Amino acid sequence: MTPLKYLQAYPPALQDKVRELIAQQRLGEHLAKRYPDHHDVQSDKALYAYVADLKQQHLKNAPGIDKVLYDSKLDVVQRALGLHTAISRVQGSRLKAKKEIRVASLFKAAAPEFLQMIVVHELAHLKEAEHNKAFYQLCNYMLPDYHQREFDLRMYLTWRELPETNR
Repeated sequence: MTPLKYLQAYPPALQDKVRELIAQQRLGEHLAKRYPDHHDVQSDKALYAYVADLKQQHLKNAPGIDKVLYDSKLDVVQRALGLHTAISRVQGSRLKAKKEIRVASLFKAAAPEFLQMIVVHELAHLKEAEHNKAFYQLCNYMLPDYHQREFDLRMYLTWRELPETNR
């Protein structure tokens, strides 16, 4: 049985369905049918505008974001797809925290739904630091099918790691 590292927390029946799609070399086809589009958010400037727009729609009272960018080292170095940080700096006699969101650069070529899911996840961290019930309720508020998109994103990551001959 092939271990599915991105899908380990899901029920065995779901994992078996994914394994079946892999065995039939249809996982990529399945994902392409569900998510056929590509987005135009290719630069850091466009990503900042995209994130700011989502924040304005759903989290008007959350702290502002100082920097948003694609990071090519994220998924390789930190095994993360997105990252939110608050960098504290001393400016005169004040301590200022700059909020940053970094998105793995693999999302430049991913479906717009996957980019949106990652951005929603990182925006939710502005209000909820931990991955708890309140955090996931906030994600669902901003993106009602959040859990389905997270599962599909995990299938996409599984597909990306398959050898070319099994795609």
